[in-house]
Amino acid sequence: MSNEAAIEMFVAGLVLDPNTQAPVVVLKDEGGTVHIPIWIGIAEATSIASAIKQLPMARPLTHDLMYDIFQQMSVKVERVVVTELKDSTYYAELILSIGDRAVILDSRPSDAIAVALRASAPIFVAEKVIEQAKASFSVVPQEGAASSSQGQSGAASDASDTQDEQQDFKQIDKDKWREILDKLDPDDFKFKM
Repeated sequence: MSNEAAIEMFVAGLVLDPNTQAPVVVLKDEGGTVHIPIWIGIAEATSIASAIKQLPMARPLTHDLMYDIFQQMSVKVERVVVTELKDSTYYAELILSIGDRAVILDSRPSDAIAVALRASAPIFVAEKVIEQAKASFSVVPQEGAASSSQGQSGAASDASDTQDEQQDFKQIDKDKWREILDKLDPDDFKFKM
């Protein structure tokens, strides 16, 4: 991602899409003025939820194993950056450090977020991605924040979704999603930070 501007975001919680019952991880900025929902897979949602709730598992989940490997090999998770939004799919980078060397790995946002939560690493979203999402999908300013009069809702997923799921999301009415996301209250989240 070179030196592009990015905004730190936090996991506000996990919700289920009321139409498809697909899990959605909701990222928000520090002021709570912008929320970005990213549709993810069930396995990734389970992993994120277990990290949020700090639930011990009988056996390590994939993201637990990945984080354990990083720790054993003295690899530090520096941050996650959601870098792109292309064809209704978000892309991310997992940025690691090994000694004085930086390593950047291409990642699905859901996987990167699951690892970042375990490592207490910050999550950033590139400003260009937020602008693209405002124009195309579902970045929703909360009450009291400036908002456009146009419906800016829709659905974007990470690369874990199947073609069928992505096709379903593309057909969802943008105004309906704006209404749903405007009404979201952190107290309504099934799993929240």
